[in-house]
Amino acid sequence: MDSGYGGRVSISQRNDLALNGHAGQHALAVAEAHGVGTMWTLSGAHVFPLYDAVVKAESPTRIVDVRHEQTAVFGAEATAKLTRDPGLVVLTAGPGVTNGVSGIAQAYFSGVPLLAVGGRAPAWRWGTGALQELDHPPLLAPVTKLSTTAHKAADVGPAIDRALSVARSAHRGPVFVDVPMDELYSFADVTLEVTPPAPRPEPDPAGLTAIATLIGESRHPVVVLGSDVWMDGAEDAALRFADETGIPVVANGMGRGVLPRGHRLLVNRARSAAFKNADLVVVVGTPLDFRLGFGTFGGSDGAAPAKVVHVADSPDGLATHVELAAGAAGDLTLVLDGVLTAMRATRRWDDWANGLRDQAAAAAERDAPLLASEGEPIHPARVYGELNRVLEDDAVVIGDGGDFVSWAGKLIEPGRPGCWLDPGPYGCLGAGAGAAAAARLARPDSQVVLLYGDGAAGMSLMDVDTLVRHDLPVVMVVGNNGAWGLEKHPMRFLYGYDVAADLRPETGYDAVVEALGGAGETVTEPGDIGPALRRAFDAGMPYLVNVQCDPKVAYPRSTTGI
Repeated sequence: MDSGYGGRVSISQRNDLALNGHAGQHALAVAEAHGVGTMWTLSGAHVFPLYDAVVKAESPTRIVDVRHEQTAVFGAEATAKLTRDPGLVVLTAGPGVTNGVSGIAQAYFSGVPLLAVGGRAPAWRWGTGALQELDHPPLLAPVTKLSTTAHKAADVGPAIDRALSVARSAHRGPVFVDVPMDELYSFADVTLEVTPPAPRPEPDPAGLTAIATLIGESRHPVVVLGSDVWMDGAEDAALRFADETGIPVVANGMGRGVLPRGHRLLVNRARSAAFKNADLVVVVGTPLDFRLGFGTFGGSDGAAPAKVVHVADSPDGLATHVELAAGAAGDLTLVLDGVLTAMRATRRWDDWANGLRDQAAAAAERDAPLLASEGEPIHPARVYGELNRVLEDDAVVIGDGGDFVSWAGKLIEPGRPGCWLDPGPYGCLGAGAGAAAAARLARPDSQVVLLYGDGAAGMSLMDVDTLVRHDLPVVMVVGNNGAWGLEKHPMRFLYGYDVAADLRPETGYDAVVEALGGAGETVTEPGDIGPALRRAFDAGMPYLVNVQCDPKVAYPRSTTGI
C-alpha cells in the first residue's frame, strides 16, 4: 500500500480532504486545514506517526519539542492566543497526557481553541496492563469542550475535524482526542469535508437597544474589555466604540492594549474609583469572576449598586450569578457596532471620564517615586520603571508569577492589542517558557519579555533548553525576592508566621540559563537594571536578568474577591 508520503492529501474547492496513508497523516492534514501551523510536543513512541507525517510530507507545520509536557501545552495555548488560530499539542500516553492537564485547564478557563492529541495504549492489548494504559478522556472531560477516543484509523480524521470545529466555535476552548497506538500507525483511506466552526448567533436587536438605552440613561458608565475582545477579532470595534462614545475603559487579560497605553479613556490606574462610583458597568468579553468582584460594582457613599450589562460571544457565556440589567451574545464586533448604532447621543460623559483620567494620572504620579526608587534591595517597581523605558509598542509581555507579576499588571500597559499574556482566571504558574517560545515564533520581529517570579521560574526554567535548541531569543526577568511572595505575606498577616514560603535568594537563575546555552547576569543595584535590560535585548539569545528584589515589599492588594 502506498505510504501516502509526499502530498497524497488533496484539498478540493469544496474544502474536501482526501486522506490517504497512516492515521498520523490524517490528523496532521485535518489540523492544517483548520489553521494549525505549529506542533508542540515531547517525544513519545505512542505518537510517532504524527511526527512522521510532518517530516515525510515536508509539511510547513513546525515541530517544537520541549522538556516537559506542561510547556508543550502552554506553548500551544499561547500560540492560539497570539495567532487566534487553533493551537496543537501532541502528548504521549499516560504521564504525557496527565502532565498536560494543568495547561489544558488553563486553556479551558481562558477560552482558548486548543487541540490536544494524546497517545493511547494499543487497542489489541487494552485491559492487559500495557505500558501507560490509562483511559484519558474521563480525566480531561471536566476541562475540555470535547474529550474522546478515535478507536480506528479511519476515525482519526473525522474525530480531529469535529474536535477542531468544536474548539473554534464560541465559546472557544480546548478539546482532546486520543488514539490507540496500533490504530495511529495503521493506514486507511477517508474523504471528509472540513467542518467550519459553528456560526455565532447574531445578537438580538432588542438586547442591543436595551444596552444602548441603559448607557444613554447612565451618568457614570464604565466599559470593561476582556480577552475575548481580542480572541473574537473585535479590537477595532472596541476601540471605535470607546472613541465614539467617550466612555472610560478598564481592560483586563488580552483586552489590555485594545486601547493603547496613554489613551485618554484608558483608566486602569483608576480602576477602583471607576468601579466604586459607576452607575453602569458594561462588561465585554470576560466573565464576571473574582477579577471583577464577581460582578458587584458601585454602591459608593450609600449610592445604589451599579447596573451590570454583560456581553459574551455565546449565550452560555452570560453570567447567571448576577442580576443583569441587560445582556447580549454573539459576534462581539456586531454587538459593539450594533449598540453604537442604537445610541442616540454620544460623548455625554466628559466630566466623568476626565475625572477618572485625573485620578489615573494622580495614581501614576504617586507611584513615580517607586519606579525610580534607589532603595537596596531593589524595589520591584524599579524593574518596571526601567523596563518601560525600553519596551516597544509591539513588545509581547508575558507574566508568570504572583507578587512580582502583580506589579507588572499595575505598571505596564501594552502598546498594542494581542501583546499581553498572563495566566488568566485559572492562575496557573509555569506557563512562561512555553508562552515565550510561542511568542517568539508568532512575532519574530517583536521584543519578547518573560517576567518571572522566582517561584514560577523553578517550574519551567529547564525549558530554556528548548529556547536555545530552537534558536528562540527572549528576554527573561526574574524578580528574585527569595520567597513565594503571594503566600508569604498573607500567611504572616493571618498567623504571625510563615512556613513553606521561603526560597534561596542566592539562587543564580542566570547561571542556570548559562548552563543551558543562554546568557544572563545578576543585578543587585537599581542603577544597573537598565543597562542589563539593554544587554539582554541586544544579546540575540535567551538572556535572563536576575534582579535581587526586596523581600519585605509586598504588592498592595485587596482581600476581597477571594
